[in-house]
This record gives sequence, structure tokens and C-alpha cells, in this order.
Amino acid sequence: MTVHPAIFLFAASGLAVWVPRLARAPLLFCGAVSALVAAVLLSQGAHWSYTVGDVQLELLRVDELSHLFGVIFTLITVIGVLYAWHTVQRGEHSAALVYAGGALGVVYSGDWISAFVWWELMALASLIVIWSGDTPRALAAGYRYVFVHATAGGLFFAGLLVHLTFGGGMALGPLNESGGWAYGLILTAVAINAAIPPFHAWLTDAYPEASITGTVFLSAFTTKTAVYLLIRVFAGSELLVWAGVAMALYGVVYAVLENDIRRLLGYHIISQVGYMVTAVGIGTPLALGGAAAHAFCHILYKALLLMGAGAVITATGRRKLSELGGLAQRMPVVTALYMVGAFSISGVPLFNGFVSKSMIVSAAGDNGLGLAELLLTLASIGTFLHTGLKLPYFTFFGAAQDLRPGPVPRNMTMAMSIAAAGCIVLGVAPGLLYARLAEAVEYHPYTFDHIAGSLQLLGGTALAFWWLLGQLRGEATESLDTDWFYRKPVPAVMNWAVGAAAATGQFGQAVSRRLIQTASGYAADPLSGIERLVTSSGGPPRRYDENHYRFPIGVTVFWVVFALWLLVLVAG
Repeated sequence: MTVHPAIFLFAASGLAVWVPRLARAPLLFCGAVSALVAAVLLSQGAHWSYTVGDVQLELLRVDELSHLFGVIFTLITVIGVLYAWHTVQRGEHSAALVYAGGALGVVYSGDWISAFVWWELMALASLIVIWSGDTPRALAAGYRYVFVHATAGGLFFAGLLVHLTFGGGMALGPLNESGGWAYGLILTAVAINAAIPPFHAWLTDAYPEASITGTVFLSAFTTKTAVYLLIRVFAGSELLVWAGVAMALYGVVYAVLENDIRRLLGYHIISQVGYMVTAVGIGTPLALGGAAAHAFCHILYKALLLMGAGAVITATGRRKLSELGGLAQRMPVVTALYMVGAFSISGVPLFNGFVSKSMIVSAAGDNGLGLAELLLTLASIGTFLHTGLKLPYFTFFGAAQDLRPGPVPRNMTMAMSIAAAGCIVLGVAPGLLYARLAEAVEYHPYTFDHIAGSLQLLGGTALAFWWLLGQLRGEATESLDTDWFYRKPVPAVMNWAVGAAAATGQFGQAVSRRLIQTASGYAADPLSGIERLVTSSGGPPRRYDENHYRFPIGVTVFWVVFALWLLVLVAG
């Protein structure tokens, strides 16, 4: 019998809540490995189809595209669980497996309603992963994260309602640009999850504040699930070409300004996803194959880079470039493995970024998009400058600081080694990846012109880095981004709302108290959200303060259930 890979993740996640601590990591690891095996063995076709009223649901539709994403999602889950083996926390890593299962649910969905359900589950589970960072900054970032993704979910739901109301099909597939509101609403929702500027700041706000192990999971699923939906639904949308190019450059520019090593890598997630978005907009077989291949490769090397940064933080307790340096001699294994990821993201020959990123750049040139090709090449130079040179130099090779790094758990280097091996194997033998793409393409990355051109760009960038070394040193600053627009005005608006409600008497005070508790806070313990909402004390509403109001997850679940009921009603 064909088994949905997410079933193994959900089962392991549920059991991990009850088993003793020593058994938790082996249980989660076995669940992740079982999911990987199930994903690899899936045969193509619609396997889990159900009829609810007049609605046909497909929970497990497998084709080349979903199979490719399913394999890499389960593989990175195995790597992430191994990386976290020494510090498995019940809530965080159970939520991480649910998060991975939700991403698999979207990938294997054959209908819109199923995709929406899994989409919302991902948002909920990833929120718990962020809050598990267990610091004030993590809690505040999670609070902002939930508002951004609740907005994305609301837009997705509204677009889906419009689509179904006006006779759109239930099968998850391409939408026509003439679809009007449905097309625009769903595209905007997916753009938010893909972190397309100006809807991107939630990523660099939240991901660096999660735990060291949680960030590995976060880097893999939300943006890549969005890329999957873009490939599935919006291929050939010209708007995405230039949105992706701007995205690739935007991430690189902000990486120039960044001092925090995990925020720097977060901005490069945005930049690299920009290549995939551009490829979806180009829409040719080579471009779409490049988008899927680059998503596969990016998950591996970005996880490797973040695991390397996490190992540094574990050993030193520091995460700022201005506080690091001279670690290569004390952490040679971590340094070597990090450099594999750095060479991969930079497109160095014999590493996997070289064989996937070049597909997208070549597709732009072949399609007459010379300016896009030039700008993507420029973004590649910036990537090597900051992720391949700046971060490792000032972390591992620069002037030594007064640091005495502690030991790095062996399971962390084992997980990094698996990811590094994947980066090298796919770089040396790209046919292993190309043969599994949904779009049959004839592409040969290892031509003399391509290798020579890449080496010239990399060499010139290295010389520029050496020349500008003094100007590129990290500075103890934080850069403002578009998250300012919801960091600063929201407290002022909420304070105004509280004051206005207080002026309406006892009824207004009671209503405002419930609204603020529902919409303005965050939960360190989300499972008790309903209890807090029901048993909240009376009295006048308090001024808005994100440290005092908690977001009840139970209310979110209620609205998701209500939304599903409404969708089924409309679809019927």
C-alpha cells in the first residue's frame, strides 16, 4: 500500500511528546528516515482520492515535480533531526516534524482545498519552532511572523473562494492571468511566503531568532513550498521575472550591511529564491527545470551554511562578525564543511550551485532577457563576495579574537557532512539531478566557456574582496528593513484602539480585551491559548504590550476549520 510520507512524521511527532528524553531523538530520526524511504518509493499517480459531497480531494498526487520536492524535503528532515540529536526538545522538534509534514502535504496535494489546509498547518507549526528560540527576541519575532502569515493565509483563502465561486476547477494547477482577483490574491499570498520584497522582512526578522537547530528546518520549507506552488500554478508570469531579479539583488545588498551571521545568511535565502522566482517567470522548460533543480540544491547548501553558523554559535556563544575571527585552527572540520556550502552557493565548479544556478542564468539569456542575465550574474558576484568570502574570512580566518570555543557535538558535524556530500555529489554528477526533473532538458554545465567564465568572475571577486577588505569588516549595527512598517505603527494603532474602546464603556472594554488577546499577543505555551481566552480576568483593557498579551492558537484553529467548511460549501 502506498503511504503518504507525512504520516511517518506525524506519528513520530505525536509519540515524541510521550516518550522519555533519551528515546526522543532516535524516535524522531526513525520517523524522518521512514518518511524519506516512503518518498523515494512513491510511484506516480493519484493515490489518495476522496469525495466529500461534490468535492473531489486528492491528498497524494505524485508526479515528477512533487516527487523531487518530496525527496529533498524528507532528506533535509533527516539531516535536521540528526543535527538536533543532542538537544532534542519535545515541543520544538515535534513541531518541526509537523512543519515538514505540512510542506509534504502541500507538495503532494492534488486539489486546492488540501493545499490550503497543509499551507495553514505549516504556518502554525513553524510559528512554534520560532517561539521555541525561547528568548524575548524570538517571542517578538514570532508575534510579527504570525501576523504576516495570517495575512498570507487570508489572501490565499479569499483568492480560493473567488476561484471556486466563479467556476474554477478544484484540481491544483495553472491559473490563467485573466482570472482576475483569484489570480492576484493567490499570487500575492504565495509571494509573501516566498519572501518576495517588499513582503520579505518576516524571514530575516524571525529565522535568526529561532533556535540553532530550528533555523535549519525553517530555511528549507516555507520559501521552497512557495516556489513549488509558483512552478505548479504561475509558470510563465512575466511579472515574476523582474520580481525575482529584484529579489536576487535586494538580498545581496542587505547582506553587505549585515553583521549577524544568521541574518546575513537569511538575506541570502531571499537572494537565492530570487533566482527560482525569475526562472518561474521565464517559464521555459530549461527555466522551470532550473527552478526545481536550484530549489533542491539550495535546500542542501543553505542548511549546510546555517549548520556551520550554528556550530560556531554553539562553540563560542557569539553570532556577530565583529566578535568572531581566527576559528579555523580551533574548528577545522566545521570550517571545511562550511566552505563546501560557501562554494556551492557561490557557483564554484564541482559544487551543486554551479549546476543549478547556471541553468537559470542560461535560460534568461536563451530567452532574450539579456538584462536579467546580467543582473543575475551580478547577484552571483555579490553572493560569493559575502557568503563565500566575507562571512568565512571574518569568522574563521580573520584576526583572532580572545575566544576559547567549546566542543561541537559529533552529531552536528555528521549532519553537516551528509549535506556537504550531497553538494559535492550533485556538483560532480549533475545528471543524477537532471534525470529527475519534471521538464526534460538538454543542459551541459561543464563546457569550457561556462567554466572559464565562472572562474574569471570568482577570481575577480576575490581580488576585489582583498582590495576592499577594510571596508567589508562587520560593524556592530542593525539595518532597518520593511518590517519597520509593522514593528512601529502596530503598537501605536493598538494603543489608539484600546483608548477608543475604553471610552465606550464596559461593553467596549470587554470586547477590546478579547480582541487584543486574540490578535495582538504571542504564546510561549500555545496549547493553553483557549484556556487563557476563556478564563481571562475582568477589568479595563491594558495598554498594548507584546510582553503581556498572548495569541491563543485555539482561535486560529477555529478559523481554519470555519474556512474549510466555507470552502467545501462553495465548492459544492
